[in-house]
Amino acid sequence: MGLSEDPALQHILFGLFLSMYLVTFLGNLLIILAVSSDSHIHTPMYFFLSNLSLADIGFISTMVPKMIVNLLNHSRVISYGGCLTQMSVFIIFGCMDDLLLTMMAYDRFVAICHHLHYSVIMNPCLCGFILLLSLLISLLESQLQNFRVLNFFYFKDIEISNFFCDPSQLLNLTSSETFSSTIVKCFVFAIFGFIPISWIFFLLLQNYFLYSENPILKWEVQTFSTCESHLAVVCVFYGTGLEMYLGSAVSHSPRTGAVVSVMYTPMLKPFIYSLQNKDLKNSLGRLCSRLY
Repeated sequence: MGLSEDPALQHILFGLFLSMYLVTFLGNLLIILAVSSDSHIHTPMYFFLSNLSLADIGFISTMVPKMIVNLLNHSRVISYGGCLTQMSVFIIFGCMDDLLLTMMAYDRFVAICHHLHYSVIMNPCLCGFILLLSLLISLLESQLQNFRVLNFFYFKDIEISNFFCDPSQLLNLTSSETFSSTIVKCFVFAIFGFIPISWIFFLLLQNYFLYSENPILKWEVQTFSTCESHLAVVCVFYGTGLEMYLGSAVSHSPRTGAVVSVMYTPMLKPFIYSLQNKDLKNSLGRLCSRLY
């Protein structure tokens, strides 16, 4: 159903979403190129950050390009297969974001609380295993939700109260509030919501208490500043995500879910991570100097 039916707003929305997409794509691409080209920051933290940027590019690419095409063609139609594909890819990259943010919090915990053993604990094999496990869990979650949607055979002339095939909207169409569907929703919320949020805040609080109480760690200002950036990203990601999905559960307005869903954007992450990160800013500067 898009964001607005007003023809006068279509060109404004087109410019807004095109610029947002380009800034997001280029910002996250710069982080990936900076990390991959600079051997000084080939550490677990930046390994996860580069993969998080890659997931963000995929995440926003599932929604915005299709919306831009729709705005140009003045069409809001999407095929059944296209809708399922968009939903699946959205879930995969959304879950990847969720799991990578969780593991980045653990990485910061090890860097501050177990500094002397950091390179031993966060070894390349463990980092690769964590990335692979995150991908497999995301694929499993995507296929689980796909299986639920495929049991619903009457997708024809359906209106989705968003500008993309929002999983929460599709799943509301496919299932009534039975006991089994409620259990599935609670399970998914626990795995990808409550547990990661609790784990992240517990680890970050541990970092804060250790940093504030132990004067020996005062020189670890740069390491602790990455925790602050990570906390800001976590608050943006989970805050807007919870508002989007919990809001859609209590409100059936076709505009509410769409407006909330555009509030969270991966466009913010490159700015948040680079503002207080001297190593990343230096790497970006060296990358730009090589390019020009």
